[in-house]
Amino acid sequence: MQQRWLSAKTPFTLLHSTLLSALLLLGGCAIPVVKKSTTLSLPTAATPLNNVSYSSVIALPYEDRSIKLAYNSTPLQFGQLYLPVDKATNSLKSTAGIPLVIFIHGGCWLNAYDISHSNAFSQAISAEGYAVWSLEYRRTGDEGGGWPGSLTDIKQGIAFAQASLPQYGVDTSRIVISGHSAGGQLALLAGSQIKGAGIVGVIGLAAITDMPTYASGSNSCQSATAQFMGGAYSDLAQQYQQASPNQQLMHPATLLLQGSNDNIVPQSQASQSGIPYKMVENAGHFDWIHPQTTAYKQFVISLQELLPL
Repeated sequence: MQQRWLSAKTPFTLLHSTLLSALLLLGGCAIPVVKKSTTLSLPTAATPLNNVSYSSVIALPYEDRSIKLAYNSTPLQFGQLYLPVDKATNSLKSTAGIPLVIFIHGGCWLNAYDISHSNAFSQAISAEGYAVWSLEYRRTGDEGGGWPGSLTDIKQGIAFAQASLPQYGVDTSRIVISGHSAGGQLALLAGSQIKGAGIVGVIGLAAITDMPTYASGSNSCQSATAQFMGGAYSDLAQQYQQASPNQQLMHPATLLLQGSNDNIVPQSQASQSGIPYKMVENAGHFDWIHPQTTAYKQFVISLQELLPL
């Protein structure tokens, strides 16, 4: 794995069912958990994978033990809280003071791609020992979605986590915000704008950092940028600059993780961003959210450096 850095713009058992029921009752906005699969443990690859497909990500098995909580009033304004699972017993850990990863899924900002494709990833991160607050939000094609409504949802979801998740044993003084692809753009912006204690770092996974440059490309995700922004760069230059993380004052502990084989988000979105980054050789765009890849392992290492257990 090749590592490169650029200077930053700124310094840098199963638990008894009664316990789970109690957790659900604690959240006034709790929505019943929907089981997605009967398999909890992910299969392990003999060697880490590289350059995996989107179809392999959505085919990953998982059991949804998340707690679904609304952070606002519309159907898409919710998050899924994953609490750590003890690997030896396949049960929820009861330890309080669990550090939190807030995760924002990608999908070209389009409502065709929802939170479900990142569920196995969120489950895997919780199995590493972290609480995960995975956010759904209104996207392009949803009323109120697009720019800047999607970012507003993310910031509301983060504020809800800070105020409401301590009752689940989450330590909201130790939070890392992370996002993948288009979700990485939103994560970086949210991390740059949310003030106060608690956010210890931000990690962008194949994150889009330069909106005008990204919009000038021709792949399907790049072509969706104008839909998200509500128009072309030539007509909305100021808005594009506001939506570009590389034009903002980043959280001082911000890191980009990028794959050299990414054919959706070019390497230049990291290497020319002015934000510290690491390049993972042979990693593709979807590797970051597949728990059997080299890229995923690098994300866990970076997460542990920012948020030790």
